[in-house]
Amino acid sequence: MSDDPYLWLEEVEGERALDWVRERNAETAAELAGGDGFAGLVAELREVLDAPDRIPYTRRRGPYLYNFWQSAEHTKGVWRRTTLDEYRTDAPAWDVLLDLDALAAEEGEDWTWAGAQVLRPAYRRALVSLARGGGDAVVVREYDLAERAFVADGFTLPEAKTDIGWIDEDHVFVGTDEGPGSLTASGYPRTVRRWRRGTPLDAAELVHEGQESDLVVSAWHDPTEGFERDFVVRYRDFWHHETHLIDDDGELRRLDLPEDADSSVHREWLLVTPKAPWLGQPAGALLAFRFDAFLAGRREPEVLFTPDDRTAFAGHSWTRNHLIVETLQDVASRLHVLTPPADPATAGTGTGAGWKRQELADIPPLSSAALTDTDPDTGDEYFLSVTGHLVPPTLHRGEIGGPGETIKQAPERFDADGLEARQYFAVSADGTRVPYTVVGPGDRQDPRPTLLNGYGGFEVSLTPSYDTVRGRAWLARGGTFVVAGIRGGGEYGPRWHRSALKADRPRAYEDFEAVARDLVARGITTPEQLGITGGSNGGLLMGAMLVRSPELFGAIVAHVPLLDMLRFHRLLAGASWIAEYGDPDDPADRPHLAALSPYHRLAAGRPYPPVLLTTSTRDDRVHPGHARKAAARLRELGHRVLLHETLAGGHAGATDHEQTAYNSALEHTFLWRTLGGRDS
Repeated sequence: MSDDPYLWLEEVEGERALDWVRERNAETAAELAGGDGFAGLVAELREVLDAPDRIPYTRRRGPYLYNFWQSAEHTKGVWRRTTLDEYRTDAPAWDVLLDLDALAAEEGEDWTWAGAQVLRPAYRRALVSLARGGGDAVVVREYDLAERAFVADGFTLPEAKTDIGWIDEDHVFVGTDEGPGSLTASGYPRTVRRWRRGTPLDAAELVHEGQESDLVVSAWHDPTEGFERDFVVRYRDFWHHETHLIDDDGELRRLDLPEDADSSVHREWLLVTPKAPWLGQPAGALLAFRFDAFLAGRREPEVLFTPDDRTAFAGHSWTRNHLIVETLQDVASRLHVLTPPADPATAGTGTGAGWKRQELADIPPLSSAALTDTDPDTGDEYFLSVTGHLVPPTLHRGEIGGPGETIKQAPERFDADGLEARQYFAVSADGTRVPYTVVGPGDRQDPRPTLLNGYGGFEVSLTPSYDTVRGRAWLARGGTFVVAGIRGGGEYGPRWHRSALKADRPRAYEDFEAVARDLVARGITTPEQLGITGGSNGGLLMGAMLVRSPELFGAIVAHVPLLDMLRFHRLLAGASWIAEYGDPDDPADRPHLAALSPYHRLAAGRPYPPVLLTTSTRDDRVHPGHARKAAARLRELGHRVLLHETLAGGHAGATDHEQTAYNSALEHTFLWRTLGGRDS
C-alpha cells in the first residue's frame, strides 16, 4: 500500500479522526453494550476489581509499608502507608499521604498515578510522577511526606517522558524534554544532567549526551552506605547498551560488559546475565563477580545458574545478605536463596561453590511465584506472592534463615469447581516443542468456546496468574482459557526470544498456529469456537493470525496493537522497537516487515473471522492509528470489525476500575456471542 488513504487517522486528536472514532465507538456500544446482561457483567467485574479484601501489595521504605490503592470510593486512588504490625491485621489502619481523586478535582486534571521515588535513608521527600489520562509522559513534583504537601520550590518538571532519580536531598539525576535536540528519535531523553536544588534546569551539569538514534540515556545513584556509586547507561537500542561508572573526578568509566548483557551491582557484587555465550558460559547464565576485582581486570565468574532446555533464569532480588534467584521450569516458578561467601579468597573458582544454596519455598506445580518486595539495605525480609490460574494469590512474609508467615490470602473470586489447569506441548513447524496451559473442565467434555492468549516478544514470559476478571467473565460461564508460551518471549530464556527476532518473527506465529491446531486435535475446541486475544506486541500477533491463518479462528481481539509494520518506527515510541522487529527504512529489513505487516496484507474476499480492536487516544506508546487504520481498511474491504477507543487510559487502555470493567465486558461479550456461548 504505497499510498495510504488513512494517514489522517494518525492525527491523534484531529477533529476528523476523533469524529470517526466516536462513530465507531457508538457502533460497538450499540452492538455489544445494550441490554441488562451487559450492564450486569460490568457490575460483576467492577465488584471483583473494587473488592476491599484484595491483597494490598506494598513496598517497604524505612519503617513503613507503602501502597497505592484504587477502590469504589477512590477511583483514581490514594497513596498510603502503614506499619508491619498493622499490615498483619485484617483491616490495617492506613495513613493516607496523597489522595489523587481530591488532587484531580482540585486541579481539574485527569491525574493517574505513575509512581513515587522516596529518598533514602530519611524517607521524608519523594519524587511523585503523575500522568494525564494514563499516558507514559508524566509530570514530576517533589512531595514532603511529613508535611503532606508538594514542596513549593522543590524539584518540579512539566509533562514529558522524564527519567529522574535522587542523588541526595539537594541533587537529582534527570533526563527530560528540554526542547529541540534533547530527545531521541524514540521520544526519550538523550541527555542526563546532575540538577542542584534551586537552580535552573538548563544550568545543570551535563553528565552524558547520547545520539538521536539512541533509545535513551539514563543515570542513577546507589546510596548504599559504604558502596555509594553513580552510573550512566546509554541504551543504543532495546537490546544493546553501555554501562559506565562515574568516577570521583566525574569521568565515565565504561564497564567491560557485552552490550546485550543484563547487569546489576549490589554492595561488593556485580551480577551479569549474558544474552549470548560469554567467558565460556552460555546465554542466560547468571554470573557473579566481585565488583572491584572486575574493575581491576579479573574475569573469573562465579556461575550461580546455568540454563538447560527446560529451565531459564527469570530474575533476582537482593536482601541485605542474600540473593534470591527466580527461575522458570516449563513456565513454572522456582526460587532459591544464595548466600555469598564472606571471604574474598573463595572468589574466582568459577563454580559458585562458595555460595550456599537453599530452596526459598516449595512452589506448587503450574504456579507462579513473585517477590513483591525485599529489603536490600538493612535486613533479610522478603514478601513472596504465590498464585496459579485457579489458585488465588497468597502473600508470604519472612526473613531468610527464620520462620515465614502467611500474611495475606485473597479469597476465591469465581466458581472454579470442576476446573483444572493442564500443561501440554504443541509441535511447531520446525519441530520445536511449544508449551501451553489449558484452564477448563477437568473431565474431557465436548469441544467448547475457548480463548487463546499469546504475546511472543521482547523476552516477556506469560506465567500462571489468577485473573479474577477472566475468571468471572469467561471461565465461570463455561469457557476454556489457554495461555501459549511461544517463541519471542522469555519462557526459555534468551534463546527462546532470539529465535523469533526480526526476520525470524514468523517462528512465533508458527508456534501460535501449532497451539491452535493442537487444541482442535485434542478435542478441546473447534476453529469456530476458538477465539484469540493479545495486546501490544500480542496485538501484532493477533493481526498476524488474521492475515496468515484466519481459518483457524472464530474471533480475534487485539488490544492496543501494532499493525502497520512499515510506519511503526515513525509513530510515537515506535523507533525504540527497531531492534526487535527491524527497520522499515533498511532495505535488508523492509521485505520481511512488509511480509508480516497485517495492515498491508488485509485483502477482500478472505474468510476473516469477526474482529474487535481496542485502543486509547492517550496511548503515547503504541499509536492509536494502528488500530484505527486497520479498522478502516477492514470496513472498506467489507469485513466484520468493531473498534473501541477510550479517550483516556494510556497503553493499559484504562485508568480506573469502571473503565477496566467496561472494556473487559466488551471483549468477553463479543467473544461469547461470536463463539457460540450457551447463553448468547
